[in-house]
Amino acid sequence: MTGHGFRAVASTILNEAGFRPDVIERQLAHSERNAVRAAYHRAEYLRSGGPMMQQWADMLDALASGAQVIPLQRRTDPKAGV
Repeated sequence: MTGHGFRAVASTILNEAGFRPDVIERQLAHSERNAVRAAYHRAEYLRSGGPMMQQWADMLDALASGAQVIPLQRRTDPKAGV
């Protein structure tokens, strides 16, 4: 898992939870790709972002406190000698 992988997971879950894409993108520190919109649209979404990030934090806390860890076993590859 990479930093961008964690960000992708967060974006996916928050979008599926029904949060506004503009709010999610701002919280992920993504810039607007449309140059004209970026020039005029400067909202920070502070009021919307706070509750969203709190819901995200609550979900992570719930996962951490009740996480079921599944041990992974290394597969052997007879061709690679591993």
